[in-house]
Amino acid sequence: MLREVLKSKIYYATVTGAELYYQGSITVDARLIEEADLIIGEKVEVLNLNNGARFQTYVIKGKRNSGIVCLNGPAARLGVKGDKIIILSYGLFNSEELLKHRVRFVVLDKKNKIKSTLLKRD
Repeated sequence: MLREVLKSKIYYATVTGAELYYQGSITVDARLIEEADLIIGEKVEVLNLNNGARFQTYVIKGKRNSGIVCLNGPAARLGVKGDKIIILSYGLFNSEELLKHRVRFVVLDKKNKIKSTLLKRD
């Protein structure tokens, strides 16, 4: 049996922009993508702390070290520049893999620079 569990979490990203007339997705600084162990096109869940919106989209790569976190397409209606969000990714793991699995946490400052990273079992 496979279980879908949290793989990585980017805490307290600040939305830097919203592009309504775009095909859709969330643009994320390339460094943040790497630190959170995401890949381009990976499905993510986005939680908006300012308005309670919760939605799924996919990741596209933004300029490295730019701090960009931009909501694109319909997602642009679910947040505005300055909103604080959490970006979650999940993976499918079998029982054996779960014994070794560690969730990757990436905590950001208000300019979307990495404050800390952590691998946790729980």
